[in-house]
Amino acid sequence: MAVLEVISSLIGWLSLYLLLCCTCRRGPEWNCRLVTLSHGLVIVLLTAYVVFIDGPWPLTHAGTENTPLQTFALTVCLGYFFFDMGWCVCYRSEGPVMLAHHAASIAGILLALLTGVSGCETCGVIFGSEITNPLLQARWFLRQAGRYDTLLGDAVDLLFIVLFATVRVGVGTAMFYCELTSPRTMLAMKLGGVVMYALAWVFMVDIARFGYKKSRAKYKKWLENHKLREAQELDGCSGPKSS
Repeated sequence: MAVLEVISSLIGWLSLYLLLCCTCRRGPEWNCRLVTLSHGLVIVLLTAYVVFIDGPWPLTHAGTENTPLQTFALTVCLGYFFFDMGWCVCYRSEGPVMLAHHAASIAGILLALLTGVSGCETCGVIFGSEITNPLLQARWFLRQAGRYDTLLGDAVDLLFIVLFATVRVGVGTAMFYCELTSPRTMLAMKLGGVVMYALAWVFMVDIARFGYKKSRAKYKKWLENHKLREAQELDGCSGPKSS
């Protein structure tokens, strides 16, 4: 296992957080979310290259030996998850579901690094999990800036829901099936896949509820505004006329 690389990754993300704390006076959560956003962008680009260009394809090569680039991507991600897990526990900012997701992610990456196999599907899972993360952070920053209840906020929410449903649940289902049916994948990795897939559906249910409530509130607001405009037009037409 690349212990030195994981430690270096952890030090790197922690150093970025401490640098932001020294230069940005917005508070711990603001700085942590900037680190999370940076990790999301970096790891999505890195795992996208690993999955779609460097290979091998995770849907057909689940359980194969890790490549050097897969190992590098896993160590970068593991160092971040150690940092973020420690921050979440220290500040008690997340609930049990998110902490379970972090713990399962750490366990899965550790297993892939310790055994030296299943790096391709692990990188695929990381790509699918993190591709929506920058949008999640954008929602939070828009709230802090007072710009969430705008067209931009609606666009971010819509893109987040579509990406989560299509990539993390849709493509994730195909990857989950390939992992379960692959004769090369270890039983422990398959069990980890069951946990991550179940957590994805827990998140999907919450997101579906959020999308329903927001769309219903938007429609109700539009209906009220529409009725108000009609009433104003009727008042204008029936107002006093000069003789």
